This record gives sequence, structure tokens and C-alpha cells, in this order.
Amino acid sequence: MSSLPESGPLQAATSTAVLEARNVYRFRSVDKQQVPIVRDVSLRVDAGEFVSIMGPSGSGKSTLLHLLAGLEPPTSGDVFLQGERMGGADEERLALLRRSKIGFIFQFFHLLPDLTVFENITLPLRILGKNPKKHSDRVRATMDLLSIGALGDRKPVALSGGEMQRDSIARALAAEPPLLLCDEPTGNLSSKHGEEVIALLSKVRKQLGTAILLVTHNPRDAAAADRVLFLHDGAMRAETALTGGPFDVADVFRRLQALGI
Repeated sequence: MSSLPESGPLQAATSTAVLEARNVYRFRSVDKQQVPIVRDVSLRVDAGEFVSIMGPSGSGKSTLLHLLAGLEPPTSGDVFLQGERMGGADEERLALLRRSKIGFIFQFFHLLPDLTVFENITLPLRILGKNPKKHSDRVRATMDLLSIGALGDRKPVALSGGEMQRDSIARALAAEPPLLLCDEPTGNLSSKHGEEVIALLSKVRKQLGTAILLVTHNPRDAAAADRVLFLHDGAMRAETALTGGPFDVADVFRRLQALGI
């Protein structure tokens, strides 16, 4: 195993960063060898920013997302969420940070089949000990924003794939988190519904000011972001990023070809 850099004095995260990672590594044991899955990754997502991370299967995207969400600890390095160092928090504090400050959107919708659309959306509020009725107007406004305002009483089985993903986006926004972490959110949708979901995420960022970090292997999805970061064999080089988006999909393809990924 290659040696890790020595940690310097711990400094506070940048004040405007919703999410910040510094020199993050993650090793796993493979055939009794310590193999780097994520290697020296540093990144930041500012308030209201839309950032995408692109990489092929096996590049370490999912592992990196787990590290950034505090779902597993880095082997080395630090992750900050709104200035709070996640490595310094116990499991109870980490759970509270995730529930209150991060909304998760996945490839698979993870909706509870016995709950209505409205009940699924307000579930995070119940988990936080809040009364959904007190937040009903705001939740209904979010549902209208996502064009599912008329679907509140339906069960997931009565929804299309695109409607289920809209439901899951509304659920991710229920606790008004400053950050959405999106793991291949269009991977289980048709091309048409996938384009609609990405357009909705852009709309959410614009109207609600929610920062978005999107992990994807789809150049079309990545092109909607302000910045596109590229992950290859667990490593990310700042000089390869695309900045100043949204982009033409061809711009993303050209960068992928130049990087050989």
C-alpha cells in the first residue's frame, strides 16, 4: 500500500462550501492487499451550485458518494458538511446531519408501497419528529414545482417511473436540506423521463437554491451542471474539470475522449 500524506493542522472548511472534501482516500482489502478505491480526492460544492461527477463503472463514484454522505469513513482525509467535520461526529450526530442537511436521490426510488405520494414525501419530516401538517403548504408547493401536485393520494404502484422519481425528489426536499446527493437518478428511467428529471433538478436548484451533487456515467445528465468533474480509477484531477456550464453534451464527450475514459 502506498503511504498516505501526513495530515497537517486541521483547518475549518471554507465558509461558503455546503460540502467540502480534502485529500480523501478510501482503501479496501482485496486478496489481503490494501487497494485504493478513492485516491486523494478534494472537491467543494458551494451553496446553490450544481456539480456533476462523471466516471465509468468501477471508477469509485459510489464509494466517493458514500464518503461524502458520511455513510462510511474515509481511510484518510476530511469531509465537511456546512463547515462541520463529519469525521469528528458520532453515529447519532452523523444520522442527524444526513437527515436534516442532505437529501438523497437514487437510481431506484425506494418508495414505501403502502404509503401515498404525500405520505412518502413527508416521511423524512416524521423521522425528524416534525408534524407534516405544519409543513403541508410548503410540501404542496414543492409537489406543484415538480408537477405531481395532483398525485398526492395515489400509491406508488399507480405512478409511472418518471412520476415515482419526482416523488422521490420531493421526499429528498421535504426537510429543506441545503444539499441534494444524486446517485444515477435517471438510470432506471427512459431517455425522455430522464431528461425531464434532470430539467427538474435544474429547476429545483434555480428556484429553491439547493446545491446539487450528481454522480453519473451519463454525459447528457452531467452536461446540465455548472461544473463537471471526472473520476478515473478513484482519482480526480482538478485541471480536467469542465467549468462554466451548463454544457453541450458534445463538450463532455470530447473531454471523456481526451481523458481516455
